[in-house]
Amino acid sequence: MIQFLKLLFHISVLFLIIISLSPGSLIGYLLYGDWTREPILIENRFGTAINHFIYYAYVSLLGFFLHLKTKSFNKLVMAMFFLCIILEIFHFVIPNRSFQIVDLFANIFGVTVAYCAVRIYLFLGRS
Repeated sequence: MIQFLKLLFHISVLFLIIISLSPGSLIGYLLYGDWTREPILIENRFGTAINHFIYYAYVSLLGFFLHLKTKSFNKLVMAMFFLCIILEIFHFVIPNRSFQIVDLFANIFGVTVAYCAVRIYLFLGRS
């Protein structure tokens, strides 16, 4: 089961990189046939930033829990923060994409929430 979850984590990170670096909305194209339309998972006033938060929280939680008791945990935490920042910064130069500060904050918030959830889990486990 752990091997499957690790594979799922790596595939999820790869998918994140692919959808972040594609010119236009790859998911919008797959769902609606339109590169300019991004799906909104949950109706909210922040638009598609919620998608960013949900996906980064999911990937981070999965990775953090899988590497919780390894020496690479701290490296993974730093890598997820780096990834969430660098992928959004690349939107400055990718055609048909634009850098959005709200998306960047949603990315960082997703990783932060996942990290805090792991720390709370560890704290409650020691009690």
